[in-house]
Amino acid sequence: MGEVRVPATALWGAQTARAVENFPISGLRPHPAYVDATVRIKIAAARANARLGLLPRAKARAIEAAAREVLAGRWRDQFVVDVYQAGAGTSHHMNVNEVLANRAAELLGGRRGQRAVVDPNDDVNMAQSTNDVVPTAIRLAALELAPRAVAAIAALAGTFEAKARRWDGIVKAGRTHLMDATPLRLGQEVEGWAATLRAAGGRIRDALPELSLVGLGGTAVGTGVNAHPRYRALAIAELSRLAGVPLTPARSLTGAMQSLGPFVALSGALRAAATELIRIGGDVRLLGSGPATGLGELRLPAVQPGSSIMPGKVNPSMAEMLAMVAWQVIGLDAAIAGAAASAQLELDVLMPLVAFDLCHALQILAAAVEAFDRRCARGLEADAARARFYAERTVSLATALAPRLGYAGAAEIVKRSVATGRSIEALAVELGGLSRAEARRILDPLRQTRPGRA
Repeated sequence: MGEVRVPATALWGAQTARAVENFPISGLRPHPAYVDATVRIKIAAARANARLGLLPRAKARAIEAAAREVLAGRWRDQFVVDVYQAGAGTSHHMNVNEVLANRAAELLGGRRGQRAVVDPNDDVNMAQSTNDVVPTAIRLAALELAPRAVAAIAALAGTFEAKARRWDGIVKAGRTHLMDATPLRLGQEVEGWAATLRAAGGRIRDALPELSLVGLGGTAVGTGVNAHPRYRALAIAELSRLAGVPLTPARSLTGAMQSLGPFVALSGALRAAATELIRIGGDVRLLGSGPATGLGELRLPAVQPGSSIMPGKVNPSMAEMLAMVAWQVIGLDAAIAGAAASAQLELDVLMPLVAFDLCHALQILAAAVEAFDRRCARGLEADAARARFYAERTVSLATALAPRLGYAGAAEIVKRSVATGRSIEALAVELGGLSRAEARRILDPLRQTRPGRA
């Protein structure tokens, strides 16, 4: 394709230079976990090929030494290809191959660009293809990042479980359709948040085992062409040790290359968690609204001023942040699903999009949940008097009268209460023929938070 100019200070080479010229799109760079995963694959491949006698051991050791420098944090500025790049991730892959080849050449006493010392294609990329390396790297990156998200959601669930126990005696009005409903205890409401978060974290965790089934060794189209018959097992065993997670060869190399289904499943679990977080964060905002004109049943920690013009205003900033991140995760999931559905024949060429979006979603969801837990959920306080005030005034207290007075009779009491402002208790005595003690017992808000009939 002709000559291309490469900066003398660069560890990358001609293919990376062309990608930099071709794709000045976003300024976004590959996620560090994705880079590290790709680099670990290179170590595993070098070790396997050296054991098979196909790669000189001196070259293999130099490639591994260069790779370990990257894993230690060096040369991060050398991974320069935009996230939006050539299909399948060839540009990113060659960026890694060239950086490791040039650095390995230096370690062997050569110069950058001396392909005769270490070649990015023939040596670093021996027995590999973008088409089996990139999906394997996405798997490794997700397996590295996902536990933090699972742990963050579990910690938030634990925070709400502790609050639920503490608030179990606080009675409040339930609200459905944002209208009066029967009473419940604040502890019951918050325990529901914890339970749904536990389930959400479980869905993410359940999506991880499929990621450990890797198609490394399939090379170009899943046939293993140009790879030694023993390479696949050796490389995956080495990679499992390097990554610190148990990896297993996929039963179908072609299937592992054609389908991005495991990433869709994990992303879908993140989307499900995001919907719960939006809902719960929104409830925290509603219950904390006020302080004078809102519900005010919760008091949220003040983390920063809420207005540039209204003195003393404090906003539910952490819940607002949580909603923004959760909606971003939902958007990323839509992109991942579309990319996965766009696969054709032996390959999905939109893998670079999936790699970035999945890593990004895992990272920001974990960080957002941690911050919300630390800066909001743990500091929540209940206003028991405010909650009791609403519990005693919800017109749906009359629901407990229905077994005695019938649905229509209880509905008439509700209508009269709304029209006149009189209490449900007084109208139950007047219209329902109950004694005042009986009405008070049936309409006790705390009593209504437990199973039973009047």
